[in-house]
Amino acid sequence: MNGAQALLKTLADSEIDTCFANPGTSEMQLVSAIGETPGVRAVLCLFEGVVTGAADGYARMADRPALTLLHLGSGLSNGLANLHNARRAGSAVVNVVGDHATYHLQYDAPLTSDLPGLAAWTSSWSQVAASADEMPALGAEAVCASRAGNGAIATLIAPADCAWEQSSAPATAALAAVTPAVDADHLNRLVQQLQGDRPRAFFLGGRALREDCLNTLGRIAAVTGARLICQTFPARLQRGAGRVAVERLPYFAEQATASLGGLEQLILVGCAAPVSFFAYPGKESWLTPQGCEIITLASANEDIAAALASVAQGLEANSEPAVRDAHVPDLPGDVPLNAEAIGNAIAALLPENAIIVDEGVTGGLAVYLLTEGAAPHDWLTLTGGAIGQGLPVALGAAIARPAQKVIALQADGSAMYTVQALWSMVREQTDVTVVLLNNRSYAILAIELDRVGAGADNDKTRSLLDLSRPDMDFCAIAAGLGMRASRARTGSEFAQQFRDAMATAGPCLIEAMV
Repeated sequence: MNGAQALLKTLADSEIDTCFANPGTSEMQLVSAIGETPGVRAVLCLFEGVVTGAADGYARMADRPALTLLHLGSGLSNGLANLHNARRAGSAVVNVVGDHATYHLQYDAPLTSDLPGLAAWTSSWSQVAASADEMPALGAEAVCASRAGNGAIATLIAPADCAWEQSSAPATAALAAVTPAVDADHLNRLVQQLQGDRPRAFFLGGRALREDCLNTLGRIAAVTGARLICQTFPARLQRGAGRVAVERLPYFAEQATASLGGLEQLILVGCAAPVSFFAYPGKESWLTPQGCEIITLASANEDIAAALASVAQGLEANSEPAVRDAHVPDLPGDVPLNAEAIGNAIAALLPENAIIVDEGVTGGLAVYLLTEGAAPHDWLTLTGGAIGQGLPVALGAAIARPAQKVIALQADGSAMYTVQALWSMVREQTDVTVVLLNNRSYAILAIELDRVGAGADNDKTRSLLDLSRPDMDFCAIAAGLGMRASRARTGSEFAQQFRDAMATAGPCLIEAMV
């Protein structure tokens, strides 16, 4: 075995079964090793931001690490934005990044870069292999690091000569680690702190937003009178009819502050205390009311389910939780298409256990609110705020869960960051329906321009927020990448096209002109 083969055997034995890749010359031994390794699916992506975003989506839905294969520092840097989003999501990702041969680095060839420095930004663990024998052992370490807590990013830098030289043997497989438990004494004290009638809320992120944890939280809320509020951009929220409902913290700081106003106790589960997404002149960045007691029940990297179960037992919270009632709205009629019509159509036609990946930006909130009583589904969001996440995450989610429908609720401007994902969706025959919200503008930035008090706009200012001249034709773009596509201008057209998409397997795009 060479170093690449020993590494891939170790990764496969460690239950890594999917590799999203955009390789180059320095990774050819790794490409060959992937081809020789049974049980590892190779998914080619045409841009590294699609690679890393797809790995994020896969990890969110599979609850195990995805593998990426990237080319040198430039390849990794192209994927950093979606690795940033994946880090904020707590996704388990193992990056293998090829580098120049160890003896070649001294010549400062054109693609030489500070690869360890780039890897350190988003990775909780990163190492450079020094030999072929180190490759499999470091691969096992990377998998362990990615599985730490509830998920992290690990990056192994693989010099080309370490891949092609002989290696002694694969390393021992790295299987699932035990998630750290929350201290029992801490939980007992928390039970005491939850006694008494005070305005309080649980602020939720990470694994706290899975159905089992939400059921426990619903029982706790019933006996403590607490509100359940989730992060503005949760990694994966299980919601819909029959599930415990949570409030979603508003995006705009003044609305978030009003939502949290009057609270005397905020209990954090799986996330940090809420802060404003950006700073605004004359507005507070810290959103929790002054004097509010903040208590951490469990961090994102601890065993949240077990901690909540312990608190529920201590509170004798045994009754069935209140759940969301089903609500199926009427389908929209022959009216001009808008976010409300799209939301009503999706809510009425959404199949059970669908996955919605939301990068709808200005249009996404209306669809979110209108689907609260839809069939049970998962809602995945733009966790780190770096746009260009939606299409790749939908690709990865569909590969992780091929039996479930995936709907990519996608804004036009951010779609163009990683539009190459459409090609991979077709190539892999994923069951993804892209709902492309085309309003021909960066509409959220037009709102923010006014909110930050940047001054009066003019034609030049507006040109930086406008996506017309020329208008983008997403049906033509999708068709050019092999995807079937249609365009909807009215509510009834969208409802019929979405109905057809839900009834037909395979990838498609609906360009919704809003």
